[in-house]
Amino acid sequence: MIAPPLTGRHALVTGAARGIGAEIARALAADGAVLTLLGRKLDSLKELAAQLPGGPHHAVAADVCDEAAVARAFDEARAQAGPVQILVNNAGQAESALLHKTSLELWNRMLAVNLTGSFLCARAALPDMLAARSGRIINIASTAGLVGYAYVSAYSAAKHGVIGLTRSLALETARRGITVNAVCPGYTETDLLRDSIANVVAQTGRSAEQARAEFAAGNPQGRIVQPAEVADAVRWLCGDAAAAMTGQSISVSGGEVMP
Repeated sequence: MIAPPLTGRHALVTGAARGIGAEIARALAADGAVLTLLGRKLDSLKELAAQLPGGPHHAVAADVCDEAAVARAFDEARAQAGPVQILVNNAGQAESALLHKTSLELWNRMLAVNLTGSFLCARAALPDMLAARSGRIINIASTAGLVGYAYVSAYSAAKHGVIGLTRSLALETARRGITVNAVCPGYTETDLLRDSIANVVAQTGRSAEQARAEFAAGNPQGRIVQPAEVADAVRWLCGDAAAAMTGQSISVSGGEVMP
């Protein structure tokens, strides 16, 4: 019997409690990885860890914006499952506002959770990968990291930063057996999308169905991306078949954005 492709590899997924992060965790566990689920809601993470195949899988609580908390979480992850071999930087947040109505607090919050969090976690994972001369880092960015969108300038700036971080780190580690890539979903069936739909309804008076249709219309396939489709891209990038892929930004958006 052939073992699953990620058997025994320790994968740490941030923002894993729900949505895309939870779907990525399910996909990697199905491929044999041992998971550390990192997020702020420990109870939800533990519940998901208990549902995943294989294992044992673990949950650790940390705010990815907090340098000391990230360091502690990675130490705990190593103690439970060994060196980190795969890192998926999925934790993120999106808030919308016209630029002239964007407070400094909102701006800093978008940069912190979307960009600084990815930096802190990548930096924490790198010693293990450099020592092993092997590793995979996948940053969940967004099509907003490849093109601009109105009303989300802070979020888009942060995700553009994630793309820049991905490309630079890929070059730094290219000769060390480590690949660094970004996956850039379009509008995806998550709580973030539902919040965006609710915001449109509140601001414009359109129905939820009308608002949802407008989001789907931006996708040339005329639909909303599903979390499992994003997870499948991540799953492939984690495997040996993607060894030549590094520094890339893969758009999962039905053709909305073609980098």
